[in-house]
Amino acid sequence: MLSNWVRYVLAPYYLTEISSQAPWCPRWWEHPQAIARLHALWTAWQELTTPEAGGWTGPSVWHRDHLDPCISALRDPSGPFAACMIKPDHNQHIIPEQPYAEPLP
Repeated sequence: MLSNWVRYVLAPYYLTEISSQAPWCPRWWEHPQAIARLHALWTAWQELTTPEAGGWTGPSVWHRDHLDPCISALRDPSGPFAACMIKPDHNQHIIPEQPYAEPLP
């Protein structure tokens, strides 16, 4: 399940210190862009960390081609967590307004 993977694998092993230059939101599931990216990252991890599917170099490929670009995009100062800052003395969680797209006529 994605939420367990984020909580027990991604967050403790792959997220570094939280700052304005590398934000993270512990309520990541409330950010649609984060859900989409993390789901893609998780499914790639499932495939590439299985030797039968990803081979023995699959984990390295996952880090290079999936983890690094995804984490860079998510934790970019203008990314989906830009308005969320978690510090011992400051806890802020803001979900940016989602853009509207009109349906085709």
